[in-house]
Formats: sequence, C-alpha cells, structure tokens
Amino acid sequence: MARSAAAERDVLAARRGARRVRTARQVANALRRMAQEIDARLANANPVVLAVMHGGAFAAVELCKRFDFPHEFDYVHLTRYAGNTKGGAIRWRVRPRKHLAGRTVLIVDDVLDRGDTLRALQAELARVGVGAQQTAVLVWKRLASKRNRPRVDYVGIEVDDVYVFGCGMDYRGHWRGLPALYALDPSHVPAADD
Repeated sequence: MARSAAAERDVLAARRGARRVRTARQVANALRRMAQEIDARLANANPVVLAVMHGGAFAAVELCKRFDFPHEFDYVHLTRYAGNTKGGAIRWRVRPRKHLAGRTVLIVDDVLDRGDTLRALQAELARVGVGAQQTAVLVWKRLASKRNRPRVDYVGIEVDDVYVFGCGMDYRGHWRGLPALYALDPSHVPAADD
C-alpha cells in the first residue's frame, strides 16, 4: 500500500525535528557491555536468542555478533504498536515454538516502556515450558509512574519517557536502521494513527 505524500512529509519532518539522545558510539558501547554481561552468565548454557520482531531483531543481531559462545537464533512477533505511535492491544503474529521447551532462552527486545508486551511473552514462554528465561532490552524508559514492570536482566541504555526511534525502533515504520537513538520532538504532531 503506497504512503500518501502527507505521510512521507510527516516521516521526514519527524526525523528533521528529532533530538539525538544517544550517539552511535554510545549505542555500540552499550551493546558491547551487554554482550559481556550476557557472556559471563550464559556462556555455558547454549541459549536460544529470541528476537522480538521487528525492533528487537536489530539489537539481537548486534548482540549475537559480539557473543563468543554457542547459541541459536529464533524470533517471535507480537506488537502493541503495528506502525502507530500509541500502543494498543497485544497482537500475536508468531508465537514461541514448542522446540523451546526445556531450553535457556534469552529474550531480546528493543525497548521497555510499560512492559505489557514483555509480560505477555514471558507468560507464553512459561506456557511452552522453557527451562530458563533471561531478558535483554536495548532501551529502558524511566517512567514517572511506579508501575510494576517485568524483570529485565540486561539493560543497554536508560532514557526518559519519550518516543524514541533508531536502533531498531521506528517512527511509523521508518528510521529503524539509524545507528544513533533519537527522541521525537514533543511539538511534532504526527499524522493520525491508522
């Protein structure tokens, strides 16, 4: 489906007005540190690295490049955003497969905000019967509310509660491949969500 000219202008304006919150070097350093921490705990576990599509795949691949231990790679796909700028109900597209039963699984996601997606995934992995779960997120949002969020074992970067994109995270399906992390200008009024 072709995007309208207005939607394209919106995506470009969002990028032009964004504030860089972490440089590419800072992101790379965070990934290197995370990989070292994971290596120290999972080097002998032969884990399955489970990327949460789409955004978590970027962080998962970057972490896997830095691992010096045997591991397998798999993915799940569940979303609350689906190209929108506000989260909604969780929708499963690809659930964890039964071959994960009994295995050590390292969940890798791009960002933790409210934790609804991660909580649903952790429950589904427990239902499948994984042997052990650990979780890595590239970006941890500092929320004003004291909401109880799922436990995360490895965190790369902490940011304020702002809409971020780059490093796997998107703005309306765009800008995932940016090597630095950007915050949407709060004055930017996005095109209406679908």
